[in-house]
Amino acid sequence: MHKGSPFTCPACGGEVPPGAAACPHCGSDERTGWSERACLDGLDIYTEEDYQETIDREFGGEDKPGLKRSLTWLVALLMLLLMLKVFVFRC
Repeated sequence: MHKGSPFTCPACGGEVPPGAAACPHCGSDERTGWSERACLDGLDIYTEEDYQETIDREFGGEDKPGLKRSLTWLVALLMLLLMLKVFVFRC
């Protein structure tokens, strides 16, 4: 049981009122995982402000075509045309 002022639950980030035996949001308590020594640092829990940054980091963000991709397609097209000339238009 935590006495004094409200504190943040290290398991879910919810506010735990003073004197509570368990977090009212997730049910965690001293026995199942939170204590005054635990903290949220390093858990990568995102907030509304850094949601897009988290999505970009986890899923790679938007794919932006660049010069390298365009050059790859150009080389592939040239090779296809060369193969067509060799195999289809044998003269």
